[in-house]
Amino acid sequence: MSQHTAPHASQGRPDPRPEHSEGAGEDRLHWAVWSVFARPAGGAEARTAGDDAAAAAEFDAVVEQLAAEGVTLRGAYDVSGMREDADVLTWLHGPDAQALQAAVRRLRRTDLLSGTRQVWNAMGVHREAEFTANHSPSFARGVAPEQWVCVYPFVRSYEWYYMNAERRSEMLRNHGMKARDFPQVLANTIACFGLNDFEWLLALEAPELVDLVDVMRHFRNTEARLHVREETPFYTGRRIRSDEVAEVLR
Repeated sequence: MSQHTAPHASQGRPDPRPEHSEGAGEDRLHWAVWSVFARPAGGAEARTAGDDAAAAAEFDAVVEQLAAEGVTLRGAYDVSGMREDADVLTWLHGPDAQALQAAVRRLRRTDLLSGTRQVWNAMGVHREAEFTANHSPSFARGVAPEQWVCVYPFVRSYEWYYMNAERRSEMLRNHGMKARDFPQVLANTIACFGLNDFEWLLALEAPELVDLVDVMRHFRNTEARLHVREETPFYTGRRIRSDEVAEVLR
């Protein structure tokens, strides 16, 4: 199996770019797209171990090609068992939205994913964060991915953007302070106004699944939560190799 499928390689290795500080690298756009796939309603076709190995190798080869073209697969994730309509999630990012669209199609056409149903998809781009102009998503700063991810969209209340800016900033500062209790959790917040039905997309990464449960519960105790009118669906899972993707979809 190629290096692109090792637990701490392609999907799990540190980004080859050097890690940057908050706010660094703002001279380029950072787009990301999350795609969720489900097994066909009637179940997957019978496959041999050889079939799975060949499908995983093809998937790895496509990931290699995409990387050479500037599109990075941050990870493929096992989201099965968390909800009834999802099995695998992929997270792609790069400097060009059109390239990400093409990448989603190319992955979808691989033998590994060709029999699945694409049940959810959302794209966004890093813009200035609500709470500070110096914040950048972890993926945009070259921070290595963690083992678990929780991805969800959210929409602010109608009055949020019309609110006094200082009052809004105060609520966001208080909200952000909650994150200090969870230094092991990586935040990736990007904007998606006009790209889909949402305003923001958030991917939280953590070394342990329980970290995501705890941080999400911790964030509930903030005033800013009163100004969120939508924040579903949630997709949560563990980063896996391509041969594990084959097993999840079997």
